[in-house]
Amino acid sequence: MKIKKELENNVLVLALEGRLDTVTAPELEREVSDLRGVTDLVFDMKNLEYISSAGLRVILKAQKTMNTQGSMKLKNVGESIMEVFEITGFSDILTIE
Repeated sequence: MKIKKELENNVLVLALEGRLDTVTAPELEREVSDLRGVTDLVFDMKNLEYISSAGLRVILKAQKTMNTQGSMKLKNVGESIMEVFEITGFSDILTIE
């Protein structure tokens, strides 16, 4: 998985590409482990092909952090990833655009 990171004016955009699974989730977890000063977190999932339960856990952890300091949203969520969010109930707790 590739992660493109852009931080501007307290807005952090993480563009994800490839597969977010057991192997790659720790890499994303490192990226979101220190969100001090970030008021808006955006995950751009345009090029994300797959997400596993390990990836869902990292997304949920980031959401819990951002609930205390700002907002988080997911953009450009593909059909197969959206299906996972709907089946797991994540679509009810995440802001998806």
